Amino acid sequence: MAFLADVLSRVKPSATIAVTQKARELKAKGRDVISLGAGEPDFDTPDNVKNAAIEAIRRGETKYPPVSGIVPLREAIAKKFKRENNLDYKPEQTIVGTGGKQILFNAFMATLNPGDEVVIPTPYWVSYPEMVAICGGTPVFAPTTIDNGFKLTAAALEKAITPKTKWLVMNSPSNPSGAAYTRDELRAIADVLLKHPHVWTLTDDMYEHLTYGDFVFTTLAEVEPALYDRTLTMNGVSKAYAMTGWRIGYAAGPVQLIKAMDMIQGQQTSGACTIAQWASVEALNGPQDFVHKNKAIFQARRDLVVSMLNQARGINCPVPEGAFYVYPSCEGLIGKKGPSGKVIATDEDFVSELLEAEGVAVVHGSAFGLGPNFRISYAASEKTLEEACIRIQRFTNSL
Repeated sequence: MAFLADVLSRVKPSATIAVTQKARELKAKGRDVISLGAGEPDFDTPDNVKNAAIEAIRRGETKYPPVSGIVPLREAIAKKFKRENNLDYKPEQTIVGTGGKQILFNAFMATLNPGDEVVIPTPYWVSYPEMVAICGGTPVFAPTTIDNGFKLTAAALEKAITPKTKWLVMNSPSNPSGAAYTRDELRAIADVLLKHPHVWTLTDDMYEHLTYGDFVFTTLAEVEPALYDRTLTMNGVSKAYAMTGWRIGYAAGPVQLIKAMDMIQGQQTSGACTIAQWASVEALNGPQDFVHKNKAIFQARRDLVVSMLNQARGINCPVPEGAFYVYPSCEGLIGKKGPSGKVIATDEDFVSELLEAEGVAVVHGSAFGLGPNFRISYAASEKTLEEACIRIQRFTNSL
């Protein structure tokens, strides 16, 4: 009898974590490595948020919290959804988890039975299909292309839906592509979903506040109120407030689903860290100038990286609408020979050769379900990004 569970054979390790770890190991050996694999802001958490956490400690807010979150945070979440998304949720329709990952995991665990299908547009965040598999479901991939901006079309969604479909996962702005859906694009998706009342939607809005230019963020339940009762709208404080290590994600949806997620979380971790929850109350209710200031910094970085990558031979880098990633194609370099003498047959070969030759760590696109591409996180200083892009240009010229 095997000791480890069969489900582990269906789950792959996170490629983004693996790249970050490899970069750390090379740095430890003395290599000059620029790591652009991690998906977290390089800014520090705002002082008002830190101070709220310190005050919570001093007040003795150090006991077990309610499983679904402290009341002030659930109230702040409900206000945020009303203020920013025009969505009416009562605090009891919200739940707080230890990061967005736990929210997703709870939702899938609470709803998926063997054979249930979850539609996931490609390219996707690496954890979506693995979570679905762990929870007994079957991921069904709906393809997008670089030509349509890496966005799910109504036709592709219609083709992916079957009588077994339980969820559609929508991530806008997207990790890894930075693609963000306009109101009209979401309208087309909503029209398909209205024809299939058995399909629920999980909208991962974690990068909501990181959109650029005159792009206006909208979320699915806001665009089509008829989908409100079968949508779980997820968000968190990680990206907008530079609070990745505080581990707070949240969501709002129908009470029956929130109660089921609460029950699972109660047997799994119970409530998220109280100190981090009080810090999140301040993040949501406090001044938002930090968010707007950092958006401008991210936009300048995006423009720098897109411009320099498009000057690299064989690279085609679209301009993303949001998040802090670019997802360039390296199709023009497939078949070329690298400095080591190895032929670059895949995007994985490309990023491996790039790391060995120039010490730039990026993530191969096939890990996100769509290649030949690679993902760069531009959550780094302009100086670092410029040096990385110079190395990439030098590398592509050497092939």
